[in-house]
Amino acid sequence: MSELPPCPTCGEGYTYEDQGFLVCPSCGEEWAADAAGAPAAEDVITDANGNPLADGDTVTVIKDLKVKGSSTVVKVGTKVKNIRLVGGDHDIDCKIDGIGAMKLKSEFVRKV
Repeated sequence: MSELPPCPTCGEGYTYEDQGFLVCPSCGEEWAADAAGAPAAEDVITDANGNPLADGDTVTVIKDLKVKGSSTVVKVGTKVKNIRLVGGDHDIDCKIDGIGAMKLKSEFVRKV
């Protein structure tokens, strides 16, 4: 019998296989069986030019961006310092001077 890996979320060793997925009955987590045992490959977030971004980088906005729910606009050329990468559609968390905390899409920034 093959040894199944423990749950990546809760660490319990009661995992079982179900239709190509590994399932943890303790917390309900499901993950692909082919990824079991292999280290999780992180998605590389890139800027508009294809350069990889990292936490703490400084980027420049390459397009005027309207701020949702406000009449302000983030202008082209605005420098954003000390970005934080997160998952999802808007994959950059940042703080812009004069506007405040925002989420940006990496396709609208260029690494400095």
